[in-house]
Amino acid sequence: MVNDFKVLGKATPLIDGALKATGQARYTADLHLPGMLYGKILRSPYPHARILNIDVSRAKKLVGVKAVITHADTPGVKFGPVIDDWYILAKDKVRFIGEEVAAVAAVDEDTAIEALDLIKVEYEPLPAVFDPEEALEPGAPIINEGCENNLAFKWEVDRGDFEAALREADVVVEDTFSTSQVYQAYLEPMCGVAYVDDNGRYVLFASTQVPSKLRFTYSKGLGVSMQDIRVIKPMMGGGFGAKFETALHPIAMLLARKSGRPVKIVNERDEDFMAGNPRVPMKIFLRIGFKKDGTILAKEAKVIAGNGGRTVYGPPILSTACYRTDQLYRFTNIKTRGYLAYTNTVPTGCFRGFGNAQMTFALESLLDEAAEELGMDPADLRLRNAVQDGHLSPHGWYIPTSGLSECIRRATQMSGWKDKRASAAQGPVRRGIGLACCNHVSGNRPFFRPFDGASAIIRIGEDGKILLIHGECDMGQGQDTVFAMLAAETLGAKLEDVRVSVVDTDISPFGLGSFATRGTTIGGHGVVAAAKAARAKLFEAAAELLQAEVQELDACSGTIFVASNPDKAISIAEAARHYMFTHGGGPIVTQGTYVPDTQIPDENKYGNPSPVYPFGCQVAEVEVDTETGLVRVVELWAVHDVGRALNPMALEGQIHGGAAMGIGWALTENMVTVQGKVENAGFMDYRIPGSRDLPRFHVGFVETNDPKGPYGAKGIGEPALNPTAAAVANAICNAIGARITSLPITPEKVLAALRGKRKD
Repeated sequence: MVNDFKVLGKATPLIDGALKATGQARYTADLHLPGMLYGKILRSPYPHARILNIDVSRAKKLVGVKAVITHADTPGVKFGPVIDDWYILAKDKVRFIGEEVAAVAAVDEDTAIEALDLIKVEYEPLPAVFDPEEALEPGAPIINEGCENNLAFKWEVDRGDFEAALREADVVVEDTFSTSQVYQAYLEPMCGVAYVDDNGRYVLFASTQVPSKLRFTYSKGLGVSMQDIRVIKPMMGGGFGAKFETALHPIAMLLARKSGRPVKIVNERDEDFMAGNPRVPMKIFLRIGFKKDGTILAKEAKVIAGNGGRTVYGPPILSTACYRTDQLYRFTNIKTRGYLAYTNTVPTGCFRGFGNAQMTFALESLLDEAAEELGMDPADLRLRNAVQDGHLSPHGWYIPTSGLSECIRRATQMSGWKDKRASAAQGPVRRGIGLACCNHVSGNRPFFRPFDGASAIIRIGEDGKILLIHGECDMGQGQDTVFAMLAAETLGAKLEDVRVSVVDTDISPFGLGSFATRGTTIGGHGVVAAAKAARAKLFEAAAELLQAEVQELDACSGTIFVASNPDKAISIAEAARHYMFTHGGGPIVTQGTYVPDTQIPDENKYGNPSPVYPFGCQVAEVEVDTETGLVRVVELWAVHDVGRALNPMALEGQIHGGAAMGIGWALTENMVTVQGKVENAGFMDYRIPGSRDLPRFHVGFVETNDPKGPYGAKGIGEPALNPTAAAVANAICNAIGARITSLPITPEKVLAALRGKRKD
């Protein structure tokens, strides 16, 4: 049991929490290097236009300007994280408002901004298309040459016999759902500090979720070897999926090379909105057939997704939307089609949930519609179809453990579900309750095809202090704390004796970073492997000092002792010193590696991408003012299958944060775009929930102790958000008796639904 552990399972504050709370933490934007310049980027004012001429002569002459670059100053190579459709700076045309056209570096920000005003660009506006469905129509303006009908990516899969199964269905429900484009709203905007070292290598301090992977992408665009790029990741002020590749980084690097001085670029908030990587908006058609008893027989899905003007991670996000939820319930007969369309809008990318959140909103909403048709309780319908331990899905996903059914039972019990569902809604302010479930991955083998694993390095000095080096990414979610706890538990050390190193690609192992809820599971296994190897070396040295056999030893709280005689003991520091002095002064240094037995899906999209799979169920209770249309979430219960709760405090915080983001997505958040321009590009107009907008949260953990997780653990980062919007939407429907199928659910939509009892 977790309670038997000395470090794991205890509510532990984050190891960097005090630094952040007191303002001592140093982020990328806080860095100041000697001689550093300030960079600014000139962005396109047009959604689609040909570049006829760029005149930078006046900008170059401005006092204080040290470098000005355009496409002509770049290698001119197409590159990109998934599809090579990026240029560092626009070549001959721009494809969205905010695309990078030129950049300057100056002695201060004011001079850099003034220099941007002196750059003159002649544009020839071109026809533009903003809606993904319209972009796919014949005759629509082509955004990227060579891409017929603006189709960036297509996804198809068929399992079983969908048509035959649908004919056997007693009840068939179908509907179309739309999810909005939303901004990740991290506090620290995109930024980078770059310089060229004495060996001519690029050094980049970056606020990024993928320090090692950046080098793969940028090396191609910059025309250099990966080893010519060093990435260092300071503390981060959030990411939530946005902080992968960005043109800002190679622009800073090129400015640094041209000027011969370090260059810092920090986006203004409106730049982050217009040229960041917000969530992929989707239109989803779903049709599901059921037996009378609620058993699912067949499911059809069609997804049209917006890619924006260039490709960030749209293809894998669309793929995720198309098939990840097929492992939430026991689906057998499936027909799915997905289409990713270029549009003259901001490029879209990763956002907590990575496509799964969009489909979860649609699927969980339609299941409530089905429950009404079938005359079943929505919770009972899900329990009838929930995936169980040992499930092999139609796509080849093997689920070692599933706590889904227990999550549903506990969430409904905690919330008083049955009594509240039975209460009739009356009066101008009506209450409603709704639930939604989710599944996710903890690692995703096809995302980075060379491998999906992790390594870590442990170094123990002569004083017994432990340095943990890894290549993953703590962006505020508490990953470094869990890694330190895993190392301390495995070594039998004190948590305060473990220090976690800053990620530096010159020193750290190659790490894939923070995505696919992989940190605790994949990265954690690497840490445990390194700690086990270090423990073996410690015990080897301790056995000599204690005159005992290695197998007789144990360790706890910084002490190594003979298990049968705990008084016969030495400290980890004593063992480390003995090892060092008997090994030529070399400290204990070990590397641990974890490679999961997962599979890249084959040409038929069949394979097992993750070692473990988390599940969850959330119940939302809402109040709806039928006179104003205003919705307030008053309570939310979230019960999640976490495998094992390694740090309950951090887990609860993650669930609070994820659900809060989900409430914002459900009710208020939407990037309002008119003719390709984001009209609410700032926190005054883009409304994220504040403390007074949030409900009372009630959190529960289902511990399935998955044998493939480190100490049984699964991830929580993305599942914490995935079901929230659907739970809120279902609760609103329960309150007003009408379903709204598009996000966000605004007061205007609520009033329209009340007037006509119609959707949307």
